[in-house]
Amino acid sequence: MLFDDSPPTPLDYFATLVQSDAHFPLLEAAASIAQDEYPELDLQQVLGEVDQVQARLQRRISRNASALQRLRQLNQLFFAELGFGGNANNYYDPENSFLHHVLATRRGIPVSLAVLWLELAQGAGLQVRGVAFPGHFMVKVVLPNGQVVIDPVTGQSLGREELLERLELYQDERGLVPDEMPLSLYLQAATPRDVVARMLRNLKEIYGAQHDAERLLAVQDRLVVLLPRVWEERRDRGLLYAAQGEPARAVADLEAYLEHAQGSEDAAAVAERLRALRRIVGQ
Repeated sequence: MLFDDSPPTPLDYFATLVQSDAHFPLLEAAASIAQDEYPELDLQQVLGEVDQVQARLQRRISRNASALQRLRQLNQLFFAELGFGGNANNYYDPENSFLHHVLATRRGIPVSLAVLWLELAQGAGLQVRGVAFPGHFMVKVVLPNGQVVIDPVTGQSLGREELLERLELYQDERGLVPDEMPLSLYLQAATPRDVVARMLRNLKEIYGAQHDAERLLAVQDRLVVLLPRVWEERRDRGLLYAAQGEPARAVADLEAYLEHAQGSEDAAAVAERLRALRRIVGQ
């Protein structure tokens, strides 16, 4: 029997991290995204750097500190002392999604900053979750008197009126008609899988805008692994394969999409593309 002793690829390793929701290591899975760009990245070193910040935070929190006191100590360290914040000068730099880079520069985008903040908050004994708010990822903390929604870029707590204003601004910028959905639906907790998907889709949008097919395909591979039943991601990868001159791989993905996405608005167009690709590969 032959054994393959070659090290796992970054995608293989990512697949082992995200296979189960029961034990989903958000920090490590999010940090591993950077291995497509930096294949030699030492993830244990990244995790160790976060542990060092965690230990620094723990030293200043007394055992009987209240949740509010813990939250204040966390925000004092994270925002005021360490200076984490948004990269306003280069918001669409892909590096903003790479946690090792965010740790080094203290600059990122809401979701990458949120991943670090959430890890520290959980270590500090706080009940926290990510919030997939439209246009700007948030975090929320459960306190004795209720929950607080916080902007992970500034540490600012946001009330109902401020959240509604941000939602309306997001809708206005995209020409959307404000709907009647209650605000609470936009504040539902995001699962760790949702958080990593948001990070990957940010990169997908950036690389797509840059027409960087190689990096876009690497991100798309991760999305297919992360969200195996979101058939639109399989479709998008198939179309990328077709554009890159890999018709056989494109056929497999587009067939899977059409099998599971019956009734979708683009089914006819995808089917036509699939027929053309089958002719190319001789099917």
